[in-house]
Amino acid sequence: MDDEWICARLGEDEPWQLGAVNPPVFGSSVFTFGSMAELGAAIRDEDERYVYWRGTNPTVDLLQRKLAALERAERAKCFGSGMGAISAAISSLVSAGDHVLVLGAVYGPTTQFLRYLEKFGVTHTHVADLAACEEAVRPGTRLLYFESPSYMRYEIFDLEAVAGWARGHGLVTVMDNTWSTPLFQKPLTKGVDLVVHSLSKYAGGHSDVVGGVVAGPARLIRPLALTEYQLYGAAMSPHDAARVIKGLRTLPVRMAAHQERGLAVAAFLEGHPAVRRVNHPGLPSHPGHGVARGQMSGFSSLFSVELDTDSRAEVGAFLDGLRHFRIGVSWGGFESLVNAPALTVEESVRATLGVPVGLVRLAVGLEPAATLIEDLGCALGGIA
Repeated sequence: MDDEWICARLGEDEPWQLGAVNPPVFGSSVFTFGSMAELGAAIRDEDERYVYWRGTNPTVDLLQRKLAALERAERAKCFGSGMGAISAAISSLVSAGDHVLVLGAVYGPTTQFLRYLEKFGVTHTHVADLAACEEAVRPGTRLLYFESPSYMRYEIFDLEAVAGWARGHGLVTVMDNTWSTPLFQKPLTKGVDLVVHSLSKYAGGHSDVVGGVVAGPARLIRPLALTEYQLYGAAMSPHDAARVIKGLRTLPVRMAAHQERGLAVAAFLEGHPAVRRVNHPGLPSHPGHGVARGQMSGFSSLFSVELDTDSRAEVGAFLDGLRHFRIGVSWGGFESLVNAPALTVEESVRATLGVPVGLVRLAVGLEPAATLIEDLGCALGGIA
């Protein structure tokens, strides 16, 4: 099935849409039934039947079908935030006494959630590569969690190698695929068990919605939908689902433009004397470029640079000198954003991530690349 058709039309020609060009938003919090027997049957199968907004909803269900198809998954479940999806996915797979391996740098709140689970007897270990996984795995290890490209450093992991190693040790793999979107990378086809996304980023695409999704086999998604999804209260709003559905319609066009502009900006920065290193897997100079090209069909526009300075003051001056890049913590919308972890996260977290003082994260938006390059060139002029 073609990804562009999935984004634009999957599920949007059904009779209940009555020919409307936009799918209807079912804003009802409750659905009724003709008899108590019918209600009882629906409650027993609430993941498949519309009973109450907290369980599922026709508009949200349409989005879930689209995302499952894009990821080549049997099922997908949408949440009210990316962390809602991540927390539910991890919680559904571990119990007291279990251990989690975290491969590479991952989203900061994900690590915070794993620390939170320690009070329930779930421990975790951060490891840098598969060799370290072999040393850190324990009899109680149940889950391997990772991102590829990794958080902030954008290191690439061989998905088939990671999934194969985990399977050989009886571990479930969960991967955050937000960076690539399902258009550019499909981890489930490489052996990964579950995929999570923040839908607030490229999928939504307009910085006007917060959401998350977990996609994978029905045997893992259905229990999660009936327990963590219901009990955590992280249900996605049908109004938010409608925004993401609209975002998906333009996702193929936007990602092509993000890739083009992101690579143009990265190539400029790679040749600038005030930049020590550019961490963009789409550049041939990136250590993981070859692996990335083998398992990805494209590259997004989120990457980092390491400025030629170890001064927080100079990093701050660089950010303050930008006119077209706005300072912000998210990414994936039209606007270009910039952030510096050394100036915003606590020292212990920065050390865990292995982030140098001069590292700056850039989210290249859809403004003209020439304008963004000029802006960066002017701001870099202040660094010796």
